[in-house]
Amino acid sequence: MQGRKILLPVLMILFTASAAFCQSEGLKTVVNNLAFYKQKKDLKYLGNAKKMVDSIVKASPDSLDLERNVYRAVVYSSILYIDSLNKLNQSATFFSETTQLVDKLSANRKIYKFRVDIDYAKNCLANVYIRKAFVYINNSDFGNALTLFEYAQKYAPSFIPLNAYIAFSNNKLGNLRAAAKYYTDLIGGDSTKAEYVEAASIIYKSFGDTVTALEIVKKGRKVLPNNKSLLLDEANIYNNRKDYRSLVNLLPPLLEINTNNADIAFVAANCYDHLNQYDKAESLYLHAIELNSSAYDPIFDLGLLYFKQSEIKREGSNVQNTARAVQWLEKANEIAPNDVNCLHVLQIVYAQSGNIDQANKINDKLKQLTNQ
Repeated sequence: MQGRKILLPVLMILFTASAAFCQSEGLKTVVNNLAFYKQKKDLKYLGNAKKMVDSIVKASPDSLDLERNVYRAVVYSSILYIDSLNKLNQSATFFSETTQLVDKLSANRKIYKFRVDIDYAKNCLANVYIRKAFVYINNSDFGNALTLFEYAQKYAPSFIPLNAYIAFSNNKLGNLRAAAKYYTDLIGGDSTKAEYVEAASIIYKSFGDTVTALEIVKKGRKVLPNNKSLLLDEANIYNNRKDYRSLVNLLPPLLEINTNNADIAFVAANCYDHLNQYDKAESLYLHAIELNSSAYDPIFDLGLLYFKQSEIKREGSNVQNTARAVQWLEKANEIAPNDVNCLHVLQIVYAQSGNIDQANKINDKLKQLTNQ
């Protein structure tokens, strides 16, 4: 998350003055000072604009004059937005005075005449709230940051990144359901980012709700079909649910972008294995072992694969498959000598191949490990 965000580029509109303004010399002076600031970026022109607009409002017998007060809101909010270091020495109550003014003007039934101008003032205030919120973020004070982000959203409800800031703060505070809602609201349109999808998915998975997590990931992938992390996230969900028929459709692109990843090669091999596509499974188990020869699971599963094939194919090839099963199961046993599952399969394979001595040794070891 970045420190400061600009909401809407409306300075160009306002500093050329709206059509409703310039009905008095005083207001023309205000407009001119705003224009001078735009040209020269000198804060003294904003100060001059404030002095002039204050004198106009003070001199007016009707302090509720809509046009004058809208201009006052424009000037005040511009100062708050631009003069972040308060070089113009505004009072401590200046911010609250401005928000109260903008709120009051927004409730006026005739404010539609100055919609562009009041929206500009609101955007300035929202930006100030965001700026202040990020100070708290940088100090890990997520509670105060959240409050200020929510105030900002009051003034700029259509500024989509605010949902992300609010979600982030809620997540840090442990308000996971609120965070998930805000992240989910960001998914599906132009505002979709992989980080939002991943954050929402992680939260729902922490609830044990993999159904919603999967829906969110699939929705995100429709917008970001080439995102590698989302592809992997969806594949992991299918794998953890043992939904191999869904997982198999993701394997070609997953393997293509992870050619040297031993874990993904193993996941793919395991998927093909469960779908009885043994040739593909064998090739990928061997690839996973080539990439990481010390990993127990692909070695054991490859031995188990050959054992299953020796049980299925009884004409000629079963002897070869039994020998292969022994070879890889013995390697697995070297890595994890006390793994009961491997020992059980080894015992069966030794017996199947006629190696009774080895089968008895395994049987003795199993009795020791299981206290039988």
